Amino acid sequence: MIRSKTGSRFLRGGVHFRKKLAHTYDDIISIENLLAAWQEFRRGKRNKLGVLEFQSDLIYQVTQLHEELKNKTYRHGGYKHFKISDPKPRDIHKASVRDRLLHHAMHRQLYPFFDKTFIHDSYSCRVGKGTHKAMYQFFAYARKCSHNHTRTCWVLKCDIKKFFASIDQTILLEILEQRISNQNILWLLHEVIGSFSSSLSNRDIPTFARMLECPQGLPLGNLTSQLLVNIYMNEFDQYVKHQLKAKYYVRYADDFIFLSSDKKELEKLFPCIIIFLRDRLRLALHPDKVFIKTLASGVDFLGWVHFPDHRVLRTATKKRMFRRTMELEADSPVAQSYLGMLKHGNTKKLKAKVV
Repeated sequence: MIRSKTGSRFLRGGVHFRKKLAHTYDDIISIENLLAAWQEFRRGKRNKLGVLEFQSDLIYQVTQLHEELKNKTYRHGGYKHFKISDPKPRDIHKASVRDRLLHHAMHRQLYPFFDKTFIHDSYSCRVGKGTHKAMYQFFAYARKCSHNHTRTCWVLKCDIKKFFASIDQTILLEILEQRISNQNILWLLHEVIGSFSSSLSNRDIPTFARMLECPQGLPLGNLTSQLLVNIYMNEFDQYVKHQLKAKYYVRYADDFIFLSSDKKELEKLFPCIIIFLRDRLRLALHPDKVFIKTLASGVDFLGWVHFPDHRVLRTATKKRMFRRTMELEADSPVAQSYLGMLKHGNTKKLKAKVV
């Protein structure tokens, strides 16, 4: 048995075997794990009404949840829907405190295993990663690709249309079954995933998915959704690294980029990307957010416009920052948050305006 390049697959007789999750169902639903998950969940929410009500009868609530999970009589509740602008309009679906506690309990046990199966250059919702790490990796790859800015660096930038709402639940469960053999854990994942269905209009659903009438979508407000979309997109990441052999690739959620000193190389990659996303994951690229351009002309990625030797804040982000900080003191949490963000770019004049 030989470990393959992915680090998570094994070659036996010429066939790939994926490493399986070792945790048991009891590890997830145990009283100890539920209580530990509660301590994590309540951080920053202690004064919320729903949290206070749950806390007032914590032992009974946790014990009751444990018994339902143990007997498999647990049923995930519905969602409260609301919209935010962050900065673009987003649909948030918020589960009950009880269900969100379970999400945390599941995440505590599943995340450490699955995180080890992800590629290095996946940066969304991972410990030690994030937007700033993704930007610096992009900058490092740009320097390597351009031979320290002595050659033209071409960038292929892609964005998936209606990402969370387009996740195919059947395919997601099939991917999970390749990693999880415990039927009780799969039952629980099926219960959580199946508790939600996106309300995409027919024009937003790709034709192939509409024909198959597949259950779709993950709620943007669930902690489990952040892990599940990474598991889903890891199929694409592995394809990019081990089939397309892309050397310079960075992904953050549904935004991803390829870099090359050869424009034709990126043009050849593009149809392969479309076909894999369509046929394997039933996802479609956003037609207005895909481009191939030089780094020298400025590449919009993760809220910044990147150039070979500097980056500047995206105009929309800049306007939103001034709008939100206009009447605030410089030491307010919101202003300090923006000042912290501005440290990662060429923003000396902007900092002075915020202060």
